[in-house]
Amino acid sequence: MKSQDILQHFFNFGAFSAFEYFGAHIITKTIQGVRSQGVMFRLYAPNATQVSVIGDFNQWTPTKHVMQLVHEYGIYELFISGLKPGTTYKYAFKNAHGVLVHKADPYGFASELRPKTASVVTEQKYRWKDQKYLANRSRNLDQPLSIYEVHLGSWKKPSDHEFYSYEEIADQLIPYVIDHGFTHIELMPITQHPFDGSWGYQATGFLAVDSRYGTVKQFKTMIDRFHQAGIGVILDYVLVHFANDGFGLFEFDGTKLYEYFDPQRTFSQWGSPQFDLSKPVVRSLLFSGVNYFLENFHIDGIRIDAVSNIVYWDGNAQRGDNSGGIAFLKDLNYFVHQYHPNVMMIAEDSTAFSGVTRPVGDGGLGFDYKWDMGWMNDTLKFYGKDPVFKYYDHHQLTFSMHYFYSDRFLLPLSHDEVVHGKGTILNKMWGNYDEKFALVRNLYTYQYLHPGKKLNFMSNEFASFDEWDEKKSLPWFFTNYPKHDSIRQLFKDLNQLYRQEKVLYHDEYNPVNFRWLMVNNAYDSVYAFQRKIGDELIICVFNMKGNYYNDYDIGVEEPGIYQEVLNSDDKKYSGWHHIQNGVIHTQARPGIENKPYRLTIKLGSFAAIVLKRMKVEN
Repeated sequence: MKSQDILQHFFNFGAFSAFEYFGAHIITKTIQGVRSQGVMFRLYAPNATQVSVIGDFNQWTPTKHVMQLVHEYGIYELFISGLKPGTTYKYAFKNAHGVLVHKADPYGFASELRPKTASVVTEQKYRWKDQKYLANRSRNLDQPLSIYEVHLGSWKKPSDHEFYSYEEIADQLIPYVIDHGFTHIELMPITQHPFDGSWGYQATGFLAVDSRYGTVKQFKTMIDRFHQAGIGVILDYVLVHFANDGFGLFEFDGTKLYEYFDPQRTFSQWGSPQFDLSKPVVRSLLFSGVNYFLENFHIDGIRIDAVSNIVYWDGNAQRGDNSGGIAFLKDLNYFVHQYHPNVMMIAEDSTAFSGVTRPVGDGGLGFDYKWDMGWMNDTLKFYGKDPVFKYYDHHQLTFSMHYFYSDRFLLPLSHDEVVHGKGTILNKMWGNYDEKFALVRNLYTYQYLHPGKKLNFMSNEFASFDEWDEKKSLPWFFTNYPKHDSIRQLFKDLNQLYRQEKVLYHDEYNPVNFRWLMVNNAYDSVYAFQRKIGDELIICVFNMKGNYYNDYDIGVEEPGIYQEVLNSDDKKYSGWHHIQNGVIHTQARPGIENKPYRLTIKLGSFAAIVLKRMKVEN
């Protein structure tokens, strides 16, 4: 895009390609008839004076490379010949209060490893090899979407240094994801952030790839390799707030350039400055940040953090709509889908805000998927109840289907559920050691059979007893114990079943393809539903109590011969092995119109069973 077009959008609406103009770009420039390679620096700082570029190349001296004002509204520019990739730099200027400050580049593409804070000149060229993957990728509306959420710094840690590089992580993570059958990984934020304990959610660089794990080229190599292996990559991206470190965006030029002017809105409940999403300068930075990762890194999806804090003031509906935030999301999603029609936009949203996944043209926010936080909360609470009391809260588990078709939902069991004293997913289950494992097997089966896309945080798949700690590697030693390792086998089988059975993902947001078969049996605490596409039919049964039944009847709508294709009580999952013996034939139930046939099954304690119709009987 031409510079004049970028600037027109930058000042008036928000530019999606501002990264092509601002920041530090390696270029070749003709000076007095001589071609010279170097770096073009551009900065927007409307209330700054005496602006210069400082770095190792000039001993961090502000007077040596003074930038020129090239736009009356505060854009500064300077070309410095001879600079190469890896050069560290900052901008030095007097801010609106006359104080000399040193600031990292808001459009910097890389940064030094903390505790250092300078921006780093970066080479962007890369030869991609993922053309086949990109040609076939989609938003997965009628495809399986099973996401493995990963924190790169703590999935595994090396013994002799602090972090694996992006390429070293790929060496181990790619075969692991393939082996377990996940379709995508979701990376917790990898934009530059100074504090490890923020997990990336309080960033200072919104276009800078996290230097903890390496360079821009290494990050591109990692994504390229994931794509060549058939695995999609989703990036968790933060639009609400930013870190308040002095070298970053906070009071950038001595004014609240990026945050709200209103002191009552300047800071979020996390104590960090909030982006004023109605300002063109903010819209440009964040639009361009998202677009930069989609264009330059071939990211397949963007998960937007804390959408509730964008649509409502402080995330509280009682404080009213944030019209600037709502307009921002609509514009972001609209233009992402215009420029990148096969990329997913995912909302982490805990509100009842209407139309999160409705198209922008129909008055919605335009996301493709919304995290179903209600499903997550209700489900985990129910699985943690003493079975004696499940009778009184029976419909806590069925409530999700009352609103499921209001948006396109994704079912998350994310990092937020396994930190800060909440306990792991396994810890949340009721009962003794064996009962917890039986219930967690039931839970994961329920998640995969319930309509909606799937997300699980790393270590869910081996039922860790230890909460996640970003300072440590995952407790892989648990996989040496059969009960824990058998959960990994369950995940593999669930992902395989999910990917191979069309009824579990195709047209799943159409209510005609889901039907409750047993929904009111609070006394037994047994649930059953069917998933159907055409003649393909799967029936799912869940026993939420420790009772064992040798002959349990489930009313069904159609005759057929059924095969058990998964049973969470199978001994290969360390269960009690109360499984079906051979195929099951439906039997007629004379005089019953609603479900005129029955299946008689063996139903183990806390068991989840999946039955597939193999043949229709007359």
